[in-house]
Amino acid sequence: MTKRHGYALLAAMIAVVLIFSAAIYLGVASDDGSKDTFAGGRSLQGSAAPASVGTWVGAWSASPAGAEPGTVRNGLAGRSLRNVVHAGSGGTSARVTLSNLYGHRPLTITHASIAVAAEPSSATAVAGTLRRLTFGGSDRVSIPAGQQVVSDAVAIVIPYDSDVLVTTYSPTPSGPVTYHPRAQQISYAAIGDRTQETSGAAYTEQTPYWRYVTALDVLSHETDGTIVALGDSLTDGANSSVGENRRWTDVLTDRLRAADSDGPRYTVVNQGISGNRVLGGGSAVASAGRGESGGMRLAQNPSGLSRFGRDVLGRTNVKAVVIALGVNDILRTPHQTDPEKITDGLRVLVRQAHARGLKVIGATLMPFGGHRGYEDQLEAVRQAVNAEIRDGKVFDAVVDFDKALRDPYDPRRLRAEYDSGDHLHPSDRGYQRMAKAFDLKSLKGSAPAQL
Repeated sequence: MTKRHGYALLAAMIAVVLIFSAAIYLGVASDDGSKDTFAGGRSLQGSAAPASVGTWVGAWSASPAGAEPGTVRNGLAGRSLRNVVHAGSGGTSARVTLSNLYGHRPLTITHASIAVAAEPSSATAVAGTLRRLTFGGSDRVSIPAGQQVVSDAVAIVIPYDSDVLVTTYSPTPSGPVTYHPRAQQISYAAIGDRTQETSGAAYTEQTPYWRYVTALDVLSHETDGTIVALGDSLTDGANSSVGENRRWTDVLTDRLRAADSDGPRYTVVNQGISGNRVLGGGSAVASAGRGESGGMRLAQNPSGLSRFGRDVLGRTNVKAVVIALGVNDILRTPHQTDPEKITDGLRVLVRQAHARGLKVIGATLMPFGGHRGYEDQLEAVRQAVNAEIRDGKVFDAVVDFDKALRDPYDPRRLRAEYDSGDHLHPSDRGYQRMAKAFDLKSLKGSAPAQL
């Protein structure tokens, strides 16, 4: 069966389930991630979640990486932004997180909606799935500069492996749009308030970015928790096929779902940012409501150390963390040539995870021989970091991406079939190999008392 035929079958199944769901449409779901029966509370048309047994988990996420170029003055006022995101877990209710982290003033959202896409990467929704999102019972929400907001839970059947449409409309300028570049996914925009339209006909503007939306959680009966992958472009999926969900995190989610006793029932959410480092952030911009001319400064592409609390510990029902950072500390200017500073930074992240009882799986740094930034001195730093990781002196467990993808005849380089062509980022086949390098049993369990 082709994926598009699968979507047609999916649409029919959703229609049946929706009829059943309407009969049990009772109350608002709790958000603590525990396995309880949720019922009661206020009833809000289009926003209340059905009574259900399940666990709140992360189905998708993307880290806010910076301010979208060209949006400093007016943002995207007067446009409906239809983000296409991919669900790594199915569920019977959903909620979304919207971020104004890089805004200069409050972001006013007057309408927002969620729906299941009719086809992969389509702006058209499956008939009967479009739901209005509310925030504290209201259609309208004002998100302060530098802050985020989580919507109320909404009753909607989200199938596993489906594309989901999250649409927002803001009528007024908000300053810079908080976005995630290099999404490897096409999303859409339309003029005017089109949030309640099932048809995608008005969504003629395409974008390679995710805007404002940073997380999709679902109330799931098929998944018990969330694994968070913190990384750089190699986790973000740079150079993977657009719209095909070929990142290693996507493939690992599929592996976990297919596993029986070998792995836990977890989904994987992707907190990769292209260019990200352990220690240093990108350029700074004015933020947090101090005005466009100056004031408080916020780094674009914030370092792993500075964003760990929000992007990892702040995710829903986290059970384990995979850290794949360090290559950019070495490769990007200014080069970090002291391997101990990188591994010490990684240990700080591990300690923060351990304080929450989370197990940490760390990845070795993959080769970049042949890349335009390669130097023998930098290769020596990479090897030193990997030696410390393999010796068990940094993480609770190790996934050896380096060993899995390197050329056995020239270990400084990626194997040809795993190289996307720039000698740094993997091909689709390379990302698949990264996911297969995991011992699924290593993802089980909690953090030791002391590393």
